Amino acid sequence: MSTRPTRVILLVMDSVGIGELPDADRYGDRGSDTVGNIHRQVPLAVPWLRRLGLARVAAIGEPSPEPLGAYGRMAERSAGKDSVTGHWELAGLVLERAFPTFPNGFPAPLMRAFEQRIGRATIGNTAASGTAIIEQLGAEHVRTGSPIVYTSADSVFQIAAHEAVIPLEEQYRICEVAADLVVRGMGMGRVIARPFVGEPGQFVRTANRRDFALEPRGRTLLDALTVAGHPVIAIGKIEDLFATRGIARAVHTVSDEDGMDVLEGAMADEPAGLLFVNLVDFDTQYGHRNDVAGYAANLERFDRRLGALIDSLTPEDLLVVTADHGNDPTTASTDHSREYVPVLLFGDAVRSGIDLGTRATFADLGQTLADLFGVPPLAHGTSFLSDVLR
Repeated sequence: MSTRPTRVILLVMDSVGIGELPDADRYGDRGSDTVGNIHRQVPLAVPWLRRLGLARVAAIGEPSPEPLGAYGRMAERSAGKDSVTGHWELAGLVLERAFPTFPNGFPAPLMRAFEQRIGRATIGNTAASGTAIIEQLGAEHVRTGSPIVYTSADSVFQIAAHEAVIPLEEQYRICEVAADLVVRGMGMGRVIARPFVGEPGQFVRTANRRDFALEPRGRTLLDALTVAGHPVIAIGKIEDLFATRGIARAVHTVSDEDGMDVLEGAMADEPAGLLFVNLVDFDTQYGHRNDVAGYAANLERFDRRLGALIDSLTPEDLLVVTADHGNDPTTASTDHSREYVPVLLFGDAVRSGIDLGTRATFADLGQTLADLFGVPPLAHGTSFLSDVLR
């Protein structure tokens, strides 16, 4: 009999969706299929993801004969398609109402209050691509010192500023002010600091992004594990998305490669518990920029790291690979897309070739992990642990 896993490595490929949800048209996302549409333009060489079962749930050609572990796809039950909503649902928390959005910019009274509290005027206040608005307004920001405020189809209040014009700590303070007004005050999902550097025509966003998110509105898997004494190690932007709650130790990362390096170190240090990793480059570097070739290359880089990770697993490990939403770079939109996400599980204790089908909610994964660790059930989701373990 196989050893029951005592450590879970949960990898979230940020924005790696695998096809439109039935309600995608309500979000303007009909036809979105992040992985499938990329593969149609740039055939993907992802042998390890294939071996884990990705080709059984995504349109990337002929599937492998028998996947190494269990595979399936999950639908998002919560309203919305942003990272906070997706990660919360993965951790067992389903939102009945979407976070508020402001596709036409933020109300004038809110902006006046924000400017008064930070002591600066602002520019922008529109829905825009982050790289495009920096190119458009970056020089004016450098000249005036006014931070650039913008949003998207998601519930985000984003603030872009040059690191030489507004130092990072001041940028973060400004974001804290915004979070007090729109996150805690209005129930928006998050405020995001978007620092950049460079000269006009050559502005580049840095890795000093910081998310200021709403605190989860209910008990999550992270809370349950922490109460029960199981360590939760947050890698990437996980700490920000859960507003630091239910986390024993957090490490922010500067890239997906860095994230995988940090994970290797955490595996050496933490023999048990949950290692929860967000790999954000898929989304920020490629999805939002409609960079199909770049997205494909990042999937292939991740696949190579995945192979090395699989080789390093112990008999006590359970590896889970999933995503939080889509962001199809082949469509005209630069926003997230409402899509199914893959759920791929592997480890010595996992039965091979198990088809988990289409799960009704991301929360099924959270409930499964709660079941594995023996903590009280979460409010949402159905465990599939008995289907998976040998």
